[in-house]
Amino acid sequence: MSSGEMSADKRVSGTSERREQIIQRLRQQGSVQVNDLSAHFGVSTVTIRNDLAFLEKQGIAVRAYGGALICDGNTPATEPSVETKSSLNTSLKREIASVAAGMIKPGHRVILDSGTTTFEVARMMREHHDVIVMTNGMNVANALLDAEGVELLMTGGHLRRQSQSFYGDQAEQSLQNYHFDMLFLGVDAIDTERGVSTHNEDEARLNRRMCEVAERIIVVTDSTKFNRSSLHKIIDTPRIDMVITDEGIPADSLRELQRLSIDVILVKE
Repeated sequence: MSSGEMSADKRVSGTSERREQIIQRLRQQGSVQVNDLSAHFGVSTVTIRNDLAFLEKQGIAVRAYGGALICDGNTPATEPSVETKSSLNTSLKREIASVAAGMIKPGHRVILDSGTTTFEVARMMREHHDVIVMTNGMNVANALLDAEGVELLMTGGHLRRQSQSFYGDQAEQSLQNYHFDMLFLGVDAIDTERGVSTHNEDEARLNRRMCEVAERIIVVTDSTKFNRSSLHKIIDTPRIDMVITDEGIPADSLRELQRLSIDVILVKE
């Protein structure tokens, strides 16, 4: 065998072993980051992206911005549009929103995260008064345009049309001089072990900033988001103060939330 053939065999062997290790990481963590893998294996980010592209063709992973998610039936492969999200579980979202809106009293300062459930919260706040609301959601802000008793603040920043949400340094800096009573956080996925996560890295970073300036973190989500994970983690589960969801929440998730002393409010399906 020539030296060229030996070199090729070693390269193929190394590639195969690296991809097996990436698969193991995906199974353990649910997601991987390109930069982390590049540093761990000592190869270029281009090489890692090629590995992830190969795994995607094999049906093992789904590539996402900055990395990949495991394809296990519990990971949302792509981010649906706001229009698509709005058409899903609408009645449940309104029940959840009704409970959330009822918690907001005169004098409260709240953050409404972008999203379709928080949009429903905003719709139910039109008769509220003496309340300050900050949001990064364009649809959320539009729902409060006629709410004369609500002082509306926008984070500003760059607009992601896919989610109708603003993000970026300007959005993050707009929060730094405020303190809020409550954050109503919409989520793409929540897993009691992996935490709360979302599809987009920039939105995850802004959400983390929101969590830092809020006295209480209240997750508002229907039960379909449980036992799922997206690529970019926002916070660990123990940092949540309350979850408002529906009775379809998996029993193991409910038990774990209660074990962590997180308040859980269930609305009827």
